Amino acid sequence: MDAPNEDGIEALVCLGKQDMTIIQTDTKRQLHTIISREIIKPSSPTPSHLRTHNLSLLDQIATNTFMPMVAFYPNTDISGSSDAKMCELKNSLSQTLTKYYPFAGRHAKVAPSYVDCNDDGAAFVEASVGSTLLDFFRHSQHEDLTQFFSYDRIWCNENRSGDHDLQSDDGVIPLVVQASHFECGGVAVAISLSHKLADGSSLLHFFNDWAKMTRFCSSKQKQPFPIDPRFIPFQNINMNFDGISLAVSNDCITRSFTFPNSKINDLKTKVKSMTIDSRQPITNPTRVEVLTWLLFNRMVAATTKNNSGSFKPPSFGNLINIRNKMIEPLPKNTIGNFISFTEIRVMNEDEMKPESFIGELKKQKMQFQGLTNMEDAFSHLSGTSVEEMQRIFDESYGCTSLCRYPAYEINFGWGNPVKITIVGNVKKNCVLLMDAPNEDGIEALVCLGKQDMAIIQTDPELLEFC
Repeated sequence: MDAPNEDGIEALVCLGKQDMTIIQTDTKRQLHTIISREIIKPSSPTPSHLRTHNLSLLDQIATNTFMPMVAFYPNTDISGSSDAKMCELKNSLSQTLTKYYPFAGRHAKVAPSYVDCNDDGAAFVEASVGSTLLDFFRHSQHEDLTQFFSYDRIWCNENRSGDHDLQSDDGVIPLVVQASHFECGGVAVAISLSHKLADGSSLLHFFNDWAKMTRFCSSKQKQPFPIDPRFIPFQNINMNFDGISLAVSNDCITRSFTFPNSKINDLKTKVKSMTIDSRQPITNPTRVEVLTWLLFNRMVAATTKNNSGSFKPPSFGNLINIRNKMIEPLPKNTIGNFISFTEIRVMNEDEMKPESFIGELKKQKMQFQGLTNMEDAFSHLSGTSVEEMQRIFDESYGCTSLCRYPAYEINFGWGNPVKITIVGNVKKNCVLLMDAPNEDGIEALVCLGKQDMAIIQTDPELLEFC
């Protein structure tokens, strides 16, 4: 039938679900064209005494996956041509890798314990998208963002097309970048970084430093941007362990929920009111704490409803950034995995109440306060076996927060991004929190089974605060 405004034809296609999945994927891939692939090496060689970067115990425990993040930039008067943008990105990436030298090295495919900082470089892909940025936003879902990662390096994706090009007997390329330009002149810049070298905080700081380097290099002043990432030297300890496995069910789906500041304040007020007469009144909840409680509560409610109303006592895995927990806090730009985790076991529905759950969140965070050194941080995990860690990851609901990180300040000289997000399904029953655009609230990326997602998307107790 005719499309609106007589602009073309609209086709309504009825297929089986499996066939529809294939045809939708084919259509999206055709809109995305790879222009070039190349290796970008550091602009200056890495000194010989820095050629080996040992991975910490936390790095070796980390999942052997790739963290995918993409930022979108509209066309502006200061954007410049597509060719100019690509040239600036490559030159500045080369200079940035001089400081982030492990990202230009190679590590073993299985159970890596160190990075060979050999300056072999990072992969850079240039692509074009057959639509405008606005049209893409109008017609895309979260899963459509995977097309900005041509090697499919998205978490634990086992069907990475062409990923063999990035792995060899000499090791794995830890960093892949893709820059895609839209018909309107907008740009998407995507990064996929090995979790063995870095956590989400490290990824964001690298992204920001690269952007600043681009902005300064392309400015009239041509002043070098001072980059000072902190790579802490660790002893060479080989756990001979490939890391926590991060298997994702094919039933998973990720959707975004945005909670404006005004609604978060309403939620804080509700939590304080609900707990005022309890033994553990919550008088000073943070915005992350109240959202973590709300989302965990509604996710469990959805699962319970799909389980014929039968409540199954859940557990919650709490990821904690330990950079600021030490007596002498680590600099924010410290690169590596500086996260630990604890488990909250819920035995009955009363323990789902905010006074119990948020109270336990606060208690567990305090356990990490005042760490003296990294060995002290490792000791918190020493009593937990690898099998127990894997069980927590497999069975628990979970939440991690990248709030208060400068995500929307990643400016390559074309202005701030209109959207920046983590891509793909992290794991089932998982939430990732990020600041919303314009600092107006928090965006929650929620990964659930499809049946649970169908319930939570229409849950009035959740949508009340969206």
